[in-house]
Amino acid sequence: MAKYDEPGLQPPTSGRKKDRFDKPLRLLHLAPMQAMQYEQSVFSILKRDKRFDPHAYFFLKDALDFTLKRIAEGNGGQARHVSGPELLDGFRDFALEQFGPMASTLMIEWGVRKCQDVGDMVFLLIEEQVFGKQDTDRREDFSGIFDLEEALVTPFLPKRKTVAAAPTGRAQRVFS
Repeated sequence: MAKYDEPGLQPPTSGRKKDRFDKPLRLLHLAPMQAMQYEQSVFSILKRDKRFDPHAYFFLKDALDFTLKRIAEGNGGQARHVSGPELLDGFRDFALEQFGPMASTLMIEWGVRKCQDVGDMVFLLIEEQVFGKQDTDRREDFSGIFDLEEALVTPFLPKRKTVAAAPTGRAQRVFS
């Protein structure tokens, strides 16, 4: 794993081309001390578990903030605990909003291929005492909710329309 000498985590670059995500990761929406603690927690996780790119953890934090805001808006402005399935919905929706058709590609690049991967990251952050948990929260809450890759690709596939029967008597499908 690459050394993290400069402030802000540096994503590992061995074996892949440099891209626009190969710059220090920062949580600008957090107070400087909180952002530094989060970065240190992610670095600590990466020392023992290298399955996920550092960007995935920072994106997860942003997706949690997105989900909390959405829940508060629908709950009279009151924040509350987010369940695993709710976080997964927010994670998917935020990825689609932020990255559009590239969401699936980025998640695969970052090592996040299924909903369970999101749950694994959540519980690694819980172990670091960065995220909180209720007694009823379990890793299994993130299993089999939906197919993450399909959920990130399907919105961008062409829509099928069936048109009136052609002179041959068979309906034709067209893509729009």
